Parts: sequence; C-alpha cells; structure tokens
Amino acid sequence: MSKDGSSIFYPTLLSEAAKWAQKNSLWPMPFGTSCCGIEMMSTISSTYDLSRFGAEVVRFSPRQADMLIVAGTITSKMAPILRTIYDQMLEPKWVIAMGACSSSGGIFDTYSVLQGIDEIMPVDVYVPGCPPIPEGLLYSIMHLQKKIQDGSDRKPAERPTQEDAMNAMSYRKGVGYDIKANFVVTPDHINEIKKQQELK
Repeated sequence: MSKDGSSIFYPTLLSEAAKWAQKNSLWPMPFGTSCCGIEMMSTISSTYDLSRFGAEVVRFSPRQADMLIVAGTITSKMAPILRTIYDQMLEPKWVIAMGACSSSGGIFDTYSVLQGIDEIMPVDVYVPGCPPIPEGLLYSIMHLQKKIQDGSDRKPAERPTQEDAMNAMSYRKGVGYDIKANFVVTPDHINEIKKQQELK
C-alpha cells in the first residue's frame, strides 16, 4: 500500500514473476580449488557483499543450490566429482567458470589438468583473469541475472581461445606494449599511447 492509502497493483505474467524470483534468489554452490577460490570468498564477504544481488545463500549441498561457481584449476581426477555435483543440482541451474584455469586450463597446459570445465558440462558465463578480481565475479552474476530475466535459450557460452585466456592474465598485452618496472600507468599516459598507435 502506498503512503496515500491507495493500493498498488502490478499486472504481470506468472512466467515473468518466476524469472524475477529466480534472478534475485540465486543460491551458489562454490567449488574453489586454488587462488580463484580466495577471490570468490572475498566477493562473498562483507567488503563486496554478494547479498546485494540475492546470491548470499551459499550452499555446500548441490541439492540446495542452483548456481555452480567453479573457481580454480580442475584436474582430471576432480572432473568426475565435479560432474556428479553438477548432475545433483536441480533444474534450472547455471554454471560460472571463474578464472583462466576453469575456463581454458590457464597456464597448466598438461595432461592432468582439464582444459576448461566446458569439456564436462555446459558453461553459462566465463570470468576472465588469473585470478579475476571480485568485481569480475559480481559482473558475471549480474550478466547471468540479465540472461535469466531475458529468458534467452541456455546455450553454452563460447569457450575462450588459448590466446584470449593468456591475454586476460597479462595487463601488458591489454595495453599493447611492455611496461617497465616501477612504472605507474596513468589515464593521461594511456591516452598518449593510444594517440601514438593511431598515428601509425
């Protein structure tokens, strides 16, 4: 009821209301195995406050979760366990691959490390970085919420290439030139470099 005493009525479809409820009540199942797991814990903590997005109810039982956050390196021996956890989650369920290792194997290009979790399950959102900053995970959850609200088909996201994963781990490649030690990059410096690149 509003302050003037009149009732408020929002006509909507039941399907839209269900999407809104799903979007704002994601229950994450964390699967942190290395440095990305520390960043995930930081995101859930009070500093970044994941509860602002309705995803603070962290569940360590797959039957009570609907969003799997895989953060870190997944070895071949872990793969069947991770797949079992995914299978035990109820539909609708979503998967976030957090970091270069869970997205593409990262720097571990070896026989014992899975080269991306999309080899064993569909992935909805990839978070680049090694490790990604907490804001990256927050943005991925907001992106996932938008996908849920739009009701778009759940086709797996495109897997990043090896070069994309390596570029995400290197700020040097992001700005397009080598950075010397003890050098502070300022916005003015970046604009100057962009002008130089445009002149070439």
